[in-house]
Amino acid sequence: MKAGIVGLPNVGKSTLFNCLSNAKAQSANFPFCTIEPNIGVVNVPDPRLEKLEELVNPQRVVPATVEIVDIAGLVKGASKGEGLGNQFLGNIRETDAILHVLRCFDNDNVVHVDGSVDPIRDKETIDIELQLRDLESVEKRLDKVSRAAKTGNKEAQKEAAVLTQLKEGLESGVSVRAISVADDDRTEFVKPLQLITDKPVMYVCNVDEAAAVDGNEYVKKVKQAVADEDAEVIYLAVGTEADITELETYEERQMFLEDLGLSEPGSAKLIRGAYRLLNLETYFTAGEKEVRAWTIKKGSTAPQAAGVIHTDFEKGFIRAEVISFDDYVKYGSEAKVKEAGKMRVEGKDYIVQDGDVMHFRFNV
Repeated sequence: MKAGIVGLPNVGKSTLFNCLSNAKAQSANFPFCTIEPNIGVVNVPDPRLEKLEELVNPQRVVPATVEIVDIAGLVKGASKGEGLGNQFLGNIRETDAILHVLRCFDNDNVVHVDGSVDPIRDKETIDIELQLRDLESVEKRLDKVSRAAKTGNKEAQKEAAVLTQLKEGLESGVSVRAISVADDDRTEFVKPLQLITDKPVMYVCNVDEAAAVDGNEYVKKVKQAVADEDAEVIYLAVGTEADITELETYEERQMFLEDLGLSEPGSAKLIRGAYRLLNLETYFTAGEKEVRAWTIKKGSTAPQAAGVIHTDFEKGFIRAEVISFDDYVKYGSEAKVKEAGKMRVEGKDYIVQDGDVMHFRFNV
């Protein structure tokens, strides 16, 4: 599961990518600094994992991770091949969610491709290009389906009606994720098209250091503009975050954050937000050898969760022994949880809850 960082050239995408990952993407003050997409595997900050480490004292700790992709900047006309348009659109289609970076700071020393700072205009530039590419995909599919619909094929007629609805919405400047389509129809007819504007999106407002705690007027405008999109908006000072990551010790980084009035880096909020955006959750295994966070899709059953560890665990699943995270912390150890009768035995139909501490019994 990958989240792609997108936006106009020179809005701070690669600097943000460097803050999030250990990979050092090229970052400079000129458009199209990024050509090929950079991919980073990023640890998901989770205080629950730290608490389990404290209680269990394992030999090692393994956090959950998420893939972040830094993609070349998009410009007006990209859907027609302008700039790196075709390459950009191909790269973003391969991701599962979008982190849309918007410049929300004034600085005459940092060039803007359109000559002025206006995050709403920038957002619309990106949206239009993505919508145009999706419109092309929808029209291509609709042309094919319409021919079958004319022969009286009921399924084709149903799909044609959904595609027509998408076409009209995209022509009106509405992204696919915001077009009201019945869940079954979306699963059957929309999802297979892998439309770019159907992907969940988070807007990342890149502010200056002065706005790192409370945001600014640009951020307020962005929140108003996306109020109907069911999209999360976060803000962080990307340049300042980059400075923090360059500090050598944890203590130095914490002092810097405290001076700014922040309890944690904004990048940590972003990573957790990307994790949610990808519809992911975490369960834990905890033992003397290892405390580990495992990533699952929200709504996964116990056997599916077991399969993340090894396919044999899913094939031969017998039962899961489950402790809620809160009970683990309350009683302080697995043995004391058992003594208190708080360990549950769950079967194949159990839906794993975020934060469950689990053991699996299986037989292959």
